[in-house]
Amino acid sequence: MTTIKIALLGFGTVAQGTFNLLQDNAELIKNRTGVNVEISKIYVRNPEKYSHITLPETAKYVTDIDEVLKDDSIQMVVELMGGTNFAKNCVEGALKAKKNVVTANKDLLAEAGPYLLDLASKNGVDLRFEASVLGGIPIIRTLYESLAGNRITEIIGIMNGTTNFILTKMSEEGLSYQDVLKEAQDLGYAEADPTADVEGLDAARKLAILASISFNRRIFFEDVTVEGITCIDTEDIKFGKEFGYNIKLLGIAKETAQGLSLNVYPAFIPTTHPLASVRGSYNAIYVKGNGIDDVMLYGRGAGSLPTGSSVVSDIMEVAKNVSYNETGRLKPFYYDQKDIYSPGKIQSSYYLRLAVDNKTGVLAKISAKLAEQKISVLSIVQRNMDPETAVLAIVTSKCPRSYILNLIDSFNSLRSVKAVNSVIRIMEA
Repeated sequence: MTTIKIALLGFGTVAQGTFNLLQDNAELIKNRTGVNVEISKIYVRNPEKYSHITLPETAKYVTDIDEVLKDDSIQMVVELMGGTNFAKNCVEGALKAKKNVVTANKDLLAEAGPYLLDLASKNGVDLRFEASVLGGIPIIRTLYESLAGNRITEIIGIMNGTTNFILTKMSEEGLSYQDVLKEAQDLGYAEADPTADVEGLDAARKLAILASISFNRRIFFEDVTVEGITCIDTEDIKFGKEFGYNIKLLGIAKETAQGLSLNVYPAFIPTTHPLASVRGSYNAIYVKGNGIDDVMLYGRGAGSLPTGSSVVSDIMEVAKNVSYNETGRLKPFYYDQKDIYSPGKIQSSYYLRLAVDNKTGVLAKISAKLAEQKISVLSIVQRNMDPETAVLAIVTSKCPRSYILNLIDSFNSLRSVKAVNSVIRIMEA
C-alpha cells in the first residue's frame, strides 16, 4: 500500500481537529483511499506549547519551515496557520517545490487564490481548499464537481456563524446588539475584536471564493460590496416580523445580463424561505443553477472537527491523486471576464423606519416624496412613540439602490422628518 507523507503547518484549533480525525479514522481513511496517510512533520513556532499532545511515532515538530519545504519525502503540505503574508510564502514555496497543498485559509484565497491556482496547475500539483468556506459544509467540491454541468445563476448564503448567532438572539429574545455581542464573545463565538465578523468582511471573503468558482471569473475580496450588522436594531426586527420577515446577514452573488453583482448585507427574508429557518451559529448556502434549479446545504460553518472534516476530505482526495499520479487535474476554473454590476443599480424592495412629527399631513408629505422618486409603497405601519413623535415603518416596491439614496436625501429635507433610522433591503422568496 502506498504511503503519503504530509506536513501540517500550524497546530491550532482546526489543525488539531484534523490531526484527531486522521488518527481516529486512520483505518477508515486507508480503506476508502487505498493509501496510508502519514503525518511526518508539524511546523509550529513553540513545540513546548503542545507537549501535552502525544504524536504518532512517524511525526515530529519542526520550527524551521525549510525542514518541510526542502524535504523531498513530503508530498503534501496542509496549511492551517491562517493569515496571509507568511502563509502565502509557505504555500507558494510548497507549490514551486511540486508539493500538493491543502488549505483552510479563506483570507489567503480571497486575496491570492487565482495566482496560487495558476501556480499549482503549472507545477502539476493539487491545491484544495474545501475548508476555506463554511467549515464542514462541502460547498467547494459541490460547485466544481457535483454542479459542474450547471450554469450557476445565483448563490445566497448565511456565511458567518457569529452574526447569525447574534441576529437569532436579537430576534428570538429581543436583546440588544451590544448585549448579544458580549454573550457571543463570552461563549467564544466572537473574537475580542469582532470587526471581521460583524462588519461582513469574513462573509465577503467567502463570497469572493464561491463566486470565482460559480461564475468562472477572477474575483477578489475587493470586488464585493460590504455592509455589516452593527446598525440593526431590535425595533427593526419587530417590524420585520410584523411584515413576515426574518433578518439575516446574507452574501449574495448573482449573474445578470449587465454583469455580476457581489454583495454582503443584512436583509429581511420571507419567513417561508429556507434560509429564514437557519438559527444560531449554523451556516447555509442556497444555490440556483439552470439544471439543478435550487439546492441548499446546511451545517456547521466553523469549529475544530467540522472544519477538520473538510480538511481531511481534501487530504484523502489529494492522496488518491498522488497514488495514481493524477495530481494537477483540477484546472483553473475561471476563463471568462465579466463586469461587476454597480450596487447602485441593483433593484430590491426596501424597509425604511422613520421618526416623524406626530401631526396631520405628515404622511401625505412622505407619500409625495416617494412619488417623486417613482417608488411605490407596499406596506406601511405607524406607531405613536409619544404625543410629539410617530414612527413609520415602510416597505417599498422594487427599485434601484440609487433611488433609495435619493429618497433618503429627500426625506431629510423635510422638517417633519426627525430621522431616517433604518434602511434594510428585502430579499424576495
